[in-house]
Amino acid sequence: MEKSAKSEAALRRCAKAAFLLYSFNSSNSNHQEKWEREIHDLKIQLARERFMKKKMKLCAMAELFLQLLLCLSVWSFFLFYFL
Repeated sequence: MEKSAKSEAALRRCAKAAFLLYSFNSSNSNHQEKWEREIHDLKIQLARERFMKKKMKLCAMAELFLQLLLCLSVWSFFLFYFL
């Protein structure tokens, strides 16, 4: 479910970027600055989303490491306590 929402959002961004590029090529110079700013904003938004995705992945790896460490600690406690 979450994957389809992400792919749908990416598809919308790509469609918007394609529309902006098409409009950028066909528009006059008055609107050129507006389209350049819009494209720049989209690039910044994409970079932020990528950064957040990497950050979430790093947090997930840290959480997994801590869970494994906890399991090993509990296991070793019971191993040495009862044997």
